[in-house]
Amino acid sequence: MRVPTNTAVAEQAAESPIIPQNRIVPRLSADILPRLPESVARPRFLPRSLATGIVHLGCGSFHRAHQALVTQHAVEADRDPRWGIAAVAMSRPSVVNALRAQDNLYTTLLHDGGKVNAEVVGTITEAVHAPSDRVGVARRIADPGVRIVTLTVTASGYCVSPATGRLDADCDPVQHDLHCRTRPSTPIGMLVGGLDVVRRRGGTPPVVISCDNMTANGRQLRRAVIDFASLRDQRLADWIDRNVQFPSSVVDRIVQPATPADSAVARNWLGGIEDLSPVSAEPFLTWTIEDFEGERPRWELGGARFVADVTDYELAKLRLLNGTHMLLAYLGALDGHGTIAEASADPALGALARQFMLREQGTTLTLPDTELHRTVDDLMVRFRNPAIRHDMTRVGRNGSDKMIPRVVDAMAENIRAGRPTPGAALLIAAWIRWFDASRAPDAVMELVDPKVDTLDELSAIADPHRRAGAFLGRTDIFGTLPEPERVHREVGDALAELARDGVGAAVRRRLLPEFERSNG
Repeated sequence: MRVPTNTAVAEQAAESPIIPQNRIVPRLSADILPRLPESVARPRFLPRSLATGIVHLGCGSFHRAHQALVTQHAVEADRDPRWGIAAVAMSRPSVVNALRAQDNLYTTLLHDGGKVNAEVVGTITEAVHAPSDRVGVARRIADPGVRIVTLTVTASGYCVSPATGRLDADCDPVQHDLHCRTRPSTPIGMLVGGLDVVRRRGGTPPVVISCDNMTANGRQLRRAVIDFASLRDQRLADWIDRNVQFPSSVVDRIVQPATPADSAVARNWLGGIEDLSPVSAEPFLTWTIEDFEGERPRWELGGARFVADVTDYELAKLRLLNGTHMLLAYLGALDGHGTIAEASADPALGALARQFMLREQGTTLTLPDTELHRTVDDLMVRFRNPAIRHDMTRVGRNGSDKMIPRVVDAMAENIRAGRPTPGAALLIAAWIRWFDASRAPDAVMELVDPKVDTLDELSAIADPHRRAGAFLGRTDIFGTLPEPERVHREVGDALAELARDGVGAAVRRRLLPEFERSNG
């Protein structure tokens, strides 16, 4: 990807404001673009010249720092104006209002330690608030000019049961959409509504690309859409099955929610111009997409790669990055660390994270040993980037939905292969313990989980081994693990150690000598 060469120290944002307080601060807009400082990268096309060819569901920080930016670089390289993005916010209108107030422009800030690179992004042609949209998201999806629909709505937005991989037809949002076809509230309902319009018109359907962190995200999305459609009209479900492509994709970039400090950094970079909705991210970015037929942006010119099968890339991302994030979040929060950078800089936790990736998660992948070590080295650098405030609540939320693809699948493979799984057992124990610890007044991570109401009563079980057995018996969270007695014993032992001795002692007991010496 193209990255601006000029850099500035982030701490400059703390200096006195460029614009006096008693003056009206000009806001980022299309008219102001030519007046921005030379150090700021900006679109090498006229944003107003783009037609909408992509509908994106989930107008959050990640999309704007990832797919929208890759699309910008592709349009700049290919000069194809068909690929503007209608970015749809599923619930809160704040981002939509901010974008509309500045011609849908915003600044991406890439933080590398103490340095920052700034780029204004201009690929969003429309910012849409789904609940109040007069046009309707389904009609936008069905627009003949729209050839791509992308999604970043998190795993919970798919309304899929983690245990079955199929649509949870009984959940309230799905039931709402089945009975209120004109105003669907879920991404699945919106997609099915849009595809139904395309079918009735005899049109060509768009390609639908999931960009969420889920195993086989394209296949899961396809199943959910067809399951939903079959509850409405089996002929529609059959048509989708025959005609709509759902390629899987793997995305990777650590993006953090914007804060007032980010706004100050953006204002300094923009020469005193106000940006109401900047996004902050690390420099690292990958996007691996399963190849598909049909018209599309030349995303490969913007840093993406197209492959026949994303499985290996997907497993590496889910198990090395996402699984280790969970390890650092739950153990780090129990130890009082507020961010992933703080936790990974802790000598014992950093060493365990490295050991977990190399000796547990990594053993289940097809990566050559040298590539695995290089990937782990890169991840440790990314984890420890002090400019990225990856807080524990954000990383650790919805753990019950993430356990199987990010931790349990690899754990099961290792158990069947006769390999030890001390890190996975300790991770699970830390997650279980967090149901109690999160209630402490000095807790650094809020407990956010869709199953908290049913798991709270299990967390009240006093005996650690009985508590471990009760949690692990939830097959909707953990599936069916091999050698269950061994797993129950190891998780129960870890729970007891965390309560009795604390995180540091429990971690150090599980470190192999070479990792203990490595200091992470």
